[in-house]
Amino acid sequence: MKAEFSDIQQVEINTVIDQINALLPQTQCGQCGFKGCRPYAEAIAHGRAAINQCPPGGDEGVTALAKILQMPVQPLNPAYGVHKPKQVAFIVEEDCIGCVKCIAACPVDAILGAAKFMHTVIASECTGCELCVAPCPVDCIIMQPVSVEVPDKREKSALAKRRYEARELRKAQEAAEKAERARQKKAALAKKLTSIN
Repeated sequence: MKAEFSDIQQVEINTVIDQINALLPQTQCGQCGFKGCRPYAEAIAHGRAAINQCPPGGDEGVTALAKILQMPVQPLNPAYGVHKPKQVAFIVEEDCIGCVKCIAACPVDAILGAAKFMHTVIASECTGCELCVAPCPVDCIIMQPVSVEVPDKREKSALAKRRYEARELRKAQEAAEKAERARQKKAALAKKLTSIN
């Protein structure tokens, strides 16, 4: 009977986490102190984080979180940054050296390019997280304000969430494939050594 109760509790907490995550901007920027929006939502749900740690969400986001969690509204905590107008990354293409460091840093795969070739940002997919700026060795990435506000913020957030989840799945599959190749090489080497002896 105890296990059933904990299963019900787990379903309830997962529902709360999903509701919180749906209200977050899905920038995956980490400014809140967590590695993305979902981990921050989990921390809020478990009481390990305050609702006012998301600069991209701003006061509007804090208010929405307070409402669903039935908590008092708090001002955005400046220790985590300040709310800025929506912005997107822009690569000064003639300065780009094709190092691919920005591609690896982008949590939503909004940057196109290949090693030793110029890169570009898909502006409509960029969440404005700024994670691509710091790794650029030639400082060719600048943040620019969005000229036209997206009419449906929730739709934009949902798209960013799907892109982030697809990227995380791809990275996990690549890691599993790499581990499998290493296992096969090790097995082939062991077989070769056995046949020599």
